[in-house]
Amino acid sequence: MAAEKEGTELYYTGEQSFSPVPMHVASVPIKPIDKGKLQATAFEAMRYHADQQIGMLRKQAELLMQQVREIEERVEVSRDIYEAEFRFKPEVGNIYHLYENDGKKILSLIGPHEWGRSVRFEKYLASVRLLGDKTWEIITRNA
Repeated sequence: MAAEKEGTELYYTGEQSFSPVPMHVASVPIKPIDKGKLQATAFEAMRYHADQQIGMLRKQAELLMQQVREIEERVEVSRDIYEAEFRFKPEVGNIYHLYENDGKKILSLIGPHEWGRSVRFEKYLASVRLLGDKTWEIITRNA
């Protein structure tokens, strides 16, 4: 028999706390670990959390890109406004209207629906509000 060979013991004789098998009936059962199952479960959990974080970062990136587009649009309209002709001093908080006529941009106090039948300009571009920092908020824009 293999157990009768020299140096082979049938029972654990070391300290109880280091025993690879339960030492008495009330001991916590020691079960072998299924390494493949443990790895698969751990990988699934890691993948789930990584996907959540990636999704959150994508949403943040989309929000940042939307903010970039809005700022670029404000810069473009602001440039058009400061290149436009106007014969009044724009006041903070008031709404103004940007038009184009014969290739020239004109800033007006009169909105596109306030002209009645005598529309003076070829193209309506935008309605804007002057903010306290001298930038322009786009209220409506004719694309």
